[in-house]
Formats: sequence, C-alpha cells, structure tokens
Amino acid sequence: MEEIPSSSKIKSKKTHSFSAEAFLHSGGVARKVVEYRRSEKIYSQGDPATSVLYIQDGGVKLSVVNEVGKEAVVAILGPGDFFGEGCLAGQSVRMGMAIAITSTTLLVIEKKEMIRVLHAEHAFSDRFLSHMLVRNIRFEEDLVDQLFNSCEKRLARTLLLLAQYGKQKQPQKMLTNVSQGMLAEMIGTSRPRVNFFMTKFRKMGFIKYNGGLQINRSLLSVVLHD
Repeated sequence: MEEIPSSSKIKSKKTHSFSAEAFLHSGGVARKVVEYRRSEKIYSQGDPATSVLYIQDGGVKLSVVNEVGKEAVVAILGPGDFFGEGCLAGQSVRMGMAIAITSTTLLVIEKKEMIRVLHAEHAFSDRFLSHMLVRNIRFEEDLVDQLFNSCEKRLARTLLLLAQYGKQKQPQKMLTNVSQGMLAEMIGTSRPRVNFFMTKFRKMGFIKYNGGLQINRSLLSVVLHD
C-alpha cells in the first residue's frame, strides 16, 4: 500500500479533454494506491463506508447478499470506473460487497478528501457527475431489461456492455474471469441457459474465444430483434 500525501492544489485545464486519471495521479489529491489479487475481497457488505474507489487497472464485481446467503451480482466494473460513492450521500456502511475479479489496482480516496476535491476542482466534479448520471441510466436500463426482455436479449446486452460496445471500433476482449455463472447471476437466469445461448452466439459468429472472449458488433442484432 502506497501512501501519497496531499500537496498544493493543481489547477486543471477545464477542457473537454480533461483526464480524471491524470488528475487523480497528480499531487492535487491525497489517495492510496492499493493492489488486490484475483478473488480478493475489497470490502464486505456492512463494512464502514469511508472512501470512494477508482479502478486504475483490472476489474471489480459488485454484489449483494440476502439474509439466506444468496448472492446477486449488481455490476462488473473496469478501468476508469468509480465505486463506493454511496458514502458521499450519507451511507454509513457498505450496501454490498466488492471483489476483484482479476489482478486489480485501485485508488482509494477518503470521503473528506473526495468532498474537498469535488468542491475545489470543477473539471473533476463534471467528470464525476457525468459518471454518476451514466451509472444511474445504466441501472434504470438494467431494471427495464430484467422486466421486459428475454434471457437471450439480456445476455446479449450484458456482453455488449462488458465489451464496452460503442467505445471501441473493433471487437474487444472481455475479462477472462467473467464466468458463465457470473453472467447468469447478472441477468437472472441459470448457468445452463447462459451456456445454451453462448453456444448459439458462437455458432452464429457473434462471439469467439481467442485467448479470451471477444464480442462481435453483430451481436447487437439480438438486442434489436423483436
């Protein structure tokens, strides 16, 4: 764990090219760099909520567990994503748990420091607000997806989101540690059903395995098909 002390505030350029990654690595933010191994727990449900976390590298699974121990996957996050921001809205404890799904490097920003930076650096505040709005829209879309779409459509949409469809021109490798069981939890179905549709997608050329799962843009046709 590397402790990086706070220093004098650095004025960031207020342009559309503002980089949250570069800013978080500057001397303007007091934060800790923490590395996690695959399957290592970052925090547990019920832990004190005292910081906001930023994924520099790797991937994180967010999930919740009910009173009988059943786990539901809420989201799979990757580089450039924030999580744990509930502490800024008054949450005193973590509402779910976070686990690294591959070797992961996080920047941990304490609540008071995050609030200070959000007030002091408008460009960073804009980036963080944009992130929160996108996350909120994503959760609303997930709810609609669960209520109205078939398992096949839900799986296709989830694969496209994990492959960052729309952000990359070419098919992108997904994290190799996103298992079929995890996909089943995310879309609310069984692992055999996920296996059935994954086999179907592969035969139709929508996905392929080449050192990791790759998603073809043509998979979008499953989502758009009535």
